[in-house]
Amino acid sequence: MPTMDEALRASGIVGGDAAHLHRLVADWQLLADLSFADLLLFVPADESSDDFVAVAQMRPTTGPTAYTDDLVGTRATAAQRSQLAAAVRDARIVREGDPVWVAGDPVREEAIPVCHDGRVVAVVARHTNLAAARTPSRLEIAYLRSANDLAQMLAEGRWPYPSYDAGDPSAAMRVGDGLIRLDADGTVAYASPNALSAYRRLGHLGDLEGGRLEEVTAALAGRSALAVESSIAAVARGRAPLWGELEARDAVLALRSLPLRPAGEHIGALVLVHDVTELRSRERQLMGKDATIREIHHRVKNNLQTVAALLRLQARRMAVPEARAALEESVRRVSSIAVVHETLSGTLDEAVDFDEVADRIAAMVAEVAAAPGAVAVRRTGTFGVLPAEVATPLAMVLTELLQNAAEHGFAGLDRRGAVVIEVARDEVALAMAVRDDGRGLPPEFRLDGSDRLGLQIVRTLVESELGGTLELGAAPGGGTVASVRLDSSRAGG
Repeated sequence: MPTMDEALRASGIVGGDAAHLHRLVADWQLLADLSFADLLLFVPADESSDDFVAVAQMRPTTGPTAYTDDLVGTRATAAQRSQLAAAVRDARIVREGDPVWVAGDPVREEAIPVCHDGRVVAVVARHTNLAAARTPSRLEIAYLRSANDLAQMLAEGRWPYPSYDAGDPSAAMRVGDGLIRLDADGTVAYASPNALSAYRRLGHLGDLEGGRLEEVTAALAGRSALAVESSIAAVARGRAPLWGELEARDAVLALRSLPLRPAGEHIGALVLVHDVTELRSRERQLMGKDATIREIHHRVKNNLQTVAALLRLQARRMAVPEARAALEESVRRVSSIAVVHETLSGTLDEAVDFDEVADRIAAMVAEVAAAPGAVAVRRTGTFGVLPAEVATPLAMVLTELLQNAAEHGFAGLDRRGAVVIEVARDEVALAMAVRDDGRGLPPEFRLDGSDRLGLQIVRTLVESELGGTLELGAAPGGGTVASVRLDSSRAGG
């Protein structure tokens, strides 16, 4: 089955017309719920045919569906769906015709042209299941009246609003959460029970109907701590498509206004109301936890730096060269872990941009090499983002391998050395190689039999903690190459 974009391109619908239809589909749950009806978006099947094809479907959450099957991809001729052809031809809402029977239920069919830039680019078929028909309540009358206004605006190209963003947080708001209908002067003509309950939770006493929503909301906002994204009073005025949040008495309401302008005349607005108190409370709790975690990483980094400084002071006091070298190695190991925690302290995620970590470790090793400036360290390729549980041991592995290359690879050589960190990452694995152009390994060297502490640390971290493999051997052209390979699943891929 083709995607909506593919179906639109087959129909010759591209650019602004296609964007308009995507805005409609992003927001038409509103029309379906207000209409108590299923919606089907039909476009011409292709540029050389009079047939139509359904490219999107929406069912109501406020009433029974007319179609239990998915009809996207269904093709229909103009003769089979004469209302669609009439809506395109006359650029008007077509309601003529008797109900049809679908799976034993009577269904009323209507066709609403979708206009954009003065042209009909598609048709919305609105199908209402009449099996549950009854005397409508005030809420249902308000819903249907609002649905007809939106349908008229859709037919005139005035809705969905050009400024609507499908990524807007208000897109998740539904009419069942709370609906207020305003008259042209901003007076509340109807407020659903949920909308009234939401306002009363903010501290409003009495009814909303007959009052000016802007004044009621402004009075509550005067005692509130938040008015997000736009003036909350402007949202309640209903003159522009806006959204905002209002907080009072430990409750938070999200409001979204939809001006109603059929035939270009402002007749009022719909204001959707959603109580987001619990959602915002959970978000604040998570933000507090995130701040605590970042502070912990910051303090761990400070403590590690303090440990490194103490070890460095102790090393300077040591008269035995071997003891001094051991302490200096410990300083570098502790510092590499501190770099990871410093990076974690600046992010909300428990993940690390390891390229930054690797570059800082490389600079640290080059700076404290046996002959500062005698070794140049660079990186090719990218690690990307790694989870913290991988970044910390991998930072120590990289530190040890770079240190081994800088100290042992060029011992006794009277020339500048080069060390390259080569990285390759794909969907299968993360591969890292530390390659130097130094003197190479002794002929008798065996990784399994090495008693160097640094290599023992590297093997333990790679094989036990990271579940990877380590290889150490001669580099083509001279020097040494140490290769580490991790499965992509372990590296967060």
